[in-house]
Amino acid sequence: MYVAYLDESGATGRLDSPTSPVQPVFVAAAIICEQKEVRQLTLDFLHLKQKFFPGLIADNNMFLDRMLLEIKGSEIRKSVRKRSRRRRRHALGFLDHLMQLLERHGVEVVGRVWVKGFGQDNDGRAMYTFSTQDICATFQRLLAERDSEGIVIADSRTYPQNTNLSHSIFTGKFSSRGDKYARLLEMPTFGHSDNHAGLQIADLICSAVIFPMATYSYCYGVVRNVHVHGRYEMIKEMFGSRLRSRLYTYRDGNGKLRGGLTVSDQLQQRPSHALWGSLHG
Repeated sequence: MYVAYLDESGATGRLDSPTSPVQPVFVAAAIICEQKEVRQLTLDFLHLKQKFFPGLIADNNMFLDRMLLEIKGSEIRKSVRKRSRRRRRHALGFLDHLMQLLERHGVEVVGRVWVKGFGQDNDGRAMYTFSTQDICATFQRLLAERDSEGIVIADSRTYPQNTNLSHSIFTGKFSSRGDKYARLLEMPTFGHSDNHAGLQIADLICSAVIFPMATYSYCYGVVRNVHVHGRYEMIKEMFGSRLRSRLYTYRDGNGKLRGGLTVSDQLQQRPSHALWGSLHG
């Protein structure tokens, strides 16, 4: 059995100009791991938090209480932007050890990246719903390949947002044309990250790895705000190939590569593989 932990990073609001303060990218992604790995992945993640953030909780608190306080991916990428070399090294060292956790426990990643164009209205509900449907379809393919079953745990948002997202999978699962997600045991359920290591890890991958890689690869030199920074090149150089090796991909009936991280670029119409290649390639 497999578990997919789903989270998002960025905003879906309108990007009016190159200097607009709005986040130019929206990311929705899931980390996928075998259920048998969840316990050790959780404990290893708590040890990682203890190592890099020893002052996160009081010394007299229990070890497991470290789950209650989250290290947000947005704060990690903020540290990468800092002039302080010590802050940058600490943040990048944490991400390096996080990637080691994914590699050690066989964690895989799938998702979608949306790069906004200037002056375009974005349907945030549709973007998140479509991304989730796409992720669940890819997860279904993985489960079918491995003759297994799975569940999706998404980071909880508001009640209407949760209901809409879950119903979008419900309609595919109980369609008169058949079950589009037959290997998923139920509709996506919603958890709070302070009790799911998988959701905290998904946030870090979305916010501290994919988001800065995407803003650097697709927006650098075009969008000029705090969300696009030259130092994000370090994240791309250090973790790009490692993240790529964790992607779950497959070939469809026409031999086209599917899954992984798909990018929809409305800014410069650059392809998905620009996420991994040279900025000027």
